[in-house]
Amino acid sequence: MGTIAPLKPMIFDDMATRPPSRLALNFKNIPYSASSAPLLKTSQSSHPLDVPASRKLENNSKSYTLPILIDPNTNTKLEGSFEIATYLQQTYPAAGAGDLFAPQRLDFIVTRSKDLTLFVLFLDQKEIMYKEYSKFNVYVDAVFTSHALLMYHQELLDPDTAKGSKAEFFRRVGESWADFEVKGEEREKLKASLRSALGHLGRLFKRDITGPFLLGQRTSYADIIVGGWLRIMCVALPGDEWEEVKSWHGGIFGNLHDALEKYTEVN
Repeated sequence: MGTIAPLKPMIFDDMATRPPSRLALNFKNIPYSASSAPLLKTSQSSHPLDVPASRKLENNSKSYTLPILIDPNTNTKLEGSFEIATYLQQTYPAAGAGDLFAPQRLDFIVTRSKDLTLFVLFLDQKEIMYKEYSKFNVYVDAVFTSHALLMYHQELLDPDTAKGSKAEFFRRVGESWADFEVKGEEREKLKASLRSALGHLGRLFKRDITGPFLLGQRTSYADIIVGGWLRIMCVALPGDEWEEVKSWHGGIFGNLHDALEKYTEVN
């Protein structure tokens, strides 16, 4: 049986540009201390903290990832944005703004292809809760990661750990960091592809015209899934391109990004 809020602050470790779990923690009004980790740390941070891997690569090997959450109130350690959101809802259902996983249809599906699964780390499928949300999470991640070439910029890397982070990136993806720089006509084509993909996603947000969320004025974790990627794009894209994205499809995604701003402050 969950309590309204935990008594002791949780410990949260994440990359600064990957905010879904931060939004979920703040939605739940959970007290926590946060630190930002470089990409290099994601391959090893779980080991000293004894946090089990929640992801698998396509070859079925375990892949440790961020974010990591440690709850001293229940002696729980776990990793992965979706797993953390599930844990918060199950353990503290009445906390903060309430239900992260309000029932709704999330019928957004993309065609599977090599391009759409290149960067996706698969959830361990044992007893996944909130399957409608889980499938939505996979498909939304597939859309944004298949266009992630737009978001790779040197300035996002910490100079002190950039060399190691690039090596870790190569280990995971099999390509060098420089190989992912996209310019000119190729970049414009990729932007057009993203705009088209987001158009399909945007139709879900038009079902309730009271907006800006999928359930109108009510926030759910599905909004946070999309909003987390929007916050990454806000940081990673050149300013003029981010303004373009915000304006696409009648400003749906710009409105969503702005509406989630209230959940960005660290508690």
